[in-house]
This record gives sequence, structure tokens and C-alpha cells, in this order.
Amino acid sequence: MTPDDILTDNLSTREWQSIDAAHHMAPFTDYAELRAQGSRIITHADGHYIFDSEGNRILDGMAGLWCVNVGYGRNELVDAAASQMRQLPYYNNFFKTSNQPVLALSKKLADITPDGLNNVFYANSGSEANDTIIRMVRHFWALEGKPDKRVIIGRDYGYHGSTIMSASMGGMSGMHEQAANEADFDHIRPPYGFLYQGNQDEAEFAANAASWLEDKIADIGADRVAAFVAEPIQGAGGVIVPPAGYFDHIQGICRKHDILFIADEVITGFGRTGQWFASQTMNLAPDMMTLAKGLTSGYVPMSAVMVGDRVADRLIADGGEFYHGFTYSGHPVAAAVALANLALIEREGMIDRVRNDTGPYLAAALAPLADHPIVGEVRTFGMLAAIELVQSKDGPVMFDNVGAAGVICRDHAIANGLMMRAVRDGMILSPPLTYSREDIDETVAIVRKALDATAADLNL
Repeated sequence: MTPDDILTDNLSTREWQSIDAAHHMAPFTDYAELRAQGSRIITHADGHYIFDSEGNRILDGMAGLWCVNVGYGRNELVDAAASQMRQLPYYNNFFKTSNQPVLALSKKLADITPDGLNNVFYANSGSEANDTIIRMVRHFWALEGKPDKRVIIGRDYGYHGSTIMSASMGGMSGMHEQAANEADFDHIRPPYGFLYQGNQDEAEFAANAASWLEDKIADIGADRVAAFVAEPIQGAGGVIVPPAGYFDHIQGICRKHDILFIADEVITGFGRTGQWFASQTMNLAPDMMTLAKGLTSGYVPMSAVMVGDRVADRLIADGGEFYHGFTYSGHPVAAAVALANLALIEREGMIDRVRNDTGPYLAAALAPLADHPIVGEVRTFGMLAAIELVQSKDGPVMFDNVGAAGVICRDHAIANGLMMRAVRDGMILSPPLTYSREDIDETVAIVRKALDATAADLNL
């Protein structure tokens, strides 16, 4: 059977699973488990729903992987890709060349990102964008005559990608244990109120959580610290929302010690928090910013590094070649899709809708779930949400086998028609920006069913 035959023949789910098990190594997968159980074969998508080869319709509460901001089946993006493919399907940006879509996109991104981020370097994924950040930051300090400023501080549970360097910069211990724990990266605890706030009020906790960065800089030595990197809201870490004032303290500490502040907006960008970027929602002024996911709504791969004037001016003034880039950096088709995607977000008023309507409605609709016997906390920010599962509300007492309850709840949600992610024992939602109030109501109803079924399974 040839690949063409595979795509045209009406194969059964079992046959597709057999091919998957024989040849496909998926990301972030327990291969033995998946090959024993069989993968879910997604065949098509429309609006806010994905469909599998067994005919199941599943409401996509994760917008793919935090990325399908405009929903599925948007012909505007398909048409933009097809048109650009006919005109210029590809050319590189290495040989002192460029292309019109990427230049138009660069101007657009400079216009909508925070002030001072006027230059763009393109890659294909958030991982590559954050890997690029590492190169740029260390090269910048070398040009400044401070080559020893190499250490980049991140946070526990921070996710910045899965290349060896970006995973080392992130704070996922499981990734560090699998050959991604390079030197010159360090981490502090995140402002995870559910675990660490205790009896502190919000202002006190904000100051104390930020002081962990000050302490770490003192331990390492400011003359060795190049940058601090943070997601405004830690997405893959469990939708950890910082207390008000936290980043005011953080930015002051960075300025005090002449340390670059990097905002990873791969998840929070392009309207998810009710502004173009969470940096605007939270009044952040990063020196550099990484973007991906919602840039093209996941329709084609593309990422970007927004380079602040201080760093860009130094790289430009040096006059030498920056030995870094990718075959597909600034791909014209990806840029055309990104432009169409941003235009669609603007034309349909998605950002205002999240800020003024669906974001607040999601928070209000999920809030009553906090009364459920196995829920310790519900937190939301724009179109992001987390529901923390606990063994007992008194304490709270967490589950001993961390993650097991989350998987049970996730599987019940999917079985009832909702794609919801489990991070440790937190149930995560990141719906498309086009989600309606009716979609939110359907989501909450299924989540409640999943919680009830999970409690029954755990005899709680």
C-alpha cells in the first residue's frame, strides 16, 4: 500500500492506529502506552469542534494546543495561503533578500506589540523562538563587553520549549531529567498562590514572590545574570496567574541589576487576555518577547522574536553577521496566513469580546465549580482557566499520586465530548477566542459531569 493509497482508501480506525504504531513517534508521548491503547485519529474540524475517525464530535476547549484562536474552518486563512503559494511559495531570507508578506507582517507586529519592540526575528515554533532568545541575549552581553553575563533565570513550571536549550531555560523537571539541563540556567519558584500564598494578602505575596528573584540574583551574582524570562501567565505549567503587582516588582528588580526582562507570550499573545498581548494587560515593558501559536492560529507553523531597541541597536551597530537562522525563517506563506489571521481577529472584534464579554462570562460560569467536593480552586484570566483538583478541601490536601486524578478527569471530559487538558491535577482550558456563551455553558456542563465521575472513581 502506497502513501497515496493510504489517504484515498477508506481505512478503519484500527488500520490507522496500526500505521501510527508502526511508524509515528508523536511528541510528549509514552510510546508503549500509546501503542498498546491506540491513538485517537482526528479526521477534520469545524468551528469549535474536532471530529475523530469513529465519528465522535468533541468541543475543543484547548483551541488545539493553545493556538487556534480564530477557530477551525476559516476560509480567509486558507485563501491567503493558496494565493501566496501561487505567487511565491517559498524563498529564503539569507542572501540579502526578503519578501513582501514578511515585511508587512513585521510592520504589523511592531505596531501592535508594546512600545520599543520594533524588530522581528522569525522562526517556526515557540521552542525555536526561545532558543533564538538565548543566542541573542548572550551575544548581546558579549558585544557589551560582559561575556560572563550568561545565566538566564526562569521559574519552576515555566515552559519555554523543548529544544535542549529552551527546555533547560524552562522549569519542567521531567524535561531536565531527559538530557535538557544545560549549564547557565537557574530557576525560582513561581507566584503560585494556590501552593505558596498561605495567609499572605495579595500585595504581600506579590512582593515576597518577586523577592525570590532578588535572592537568586544575589546567590549567582548580578554580573553573571543575563536575563529573567517569564510567561505572563504560566500556561503549560498549569495556568498560574500572578498576583497583582508581582511583575511591577520583577521589572524593578531587573532594572536595578541591569538584567534583560523577557516575556514569553507564546500562549498569552494575540487576544487571549483581552488585549493583543498580556504584556499590555499587565503593563509589562519587556526587552524581548517571544510569539507563536496564535500568530497564525496554528494553521501553519510560525513564530517570532520581538527584539527591543536596546538589544537590536547593539546587534545592528556591531556590524557583524549574526550566525543564526532557519531555512523557513520569514516564510512568505506563513506570513501571509499570519496577516490574514490578525486581520480576522481585528475585523471580528475578538479581543474586545474576550475583554468585555466572554472572558468575564467564562470566569462567572466556572466559579460555582469551586464548591465541588474535589475542587480546591478555580482561576481564570481572559480565555484561560484552571480547575485544581484536591483530595480534600481542608488544607487543601493534594493527591499523593500527582497527576492520576487529572488524567481520570480529562478522560471523562473527552468521553463526554470536551477536549480538556490535565496539568498535574489541574484541569486546563484555553478555548478559541470565537467561543460563544453557549459554548462556555456546554463546556461547564461537561466539566461538571467529568468532576462528578472522577469523584465517584476516587470514592470521594
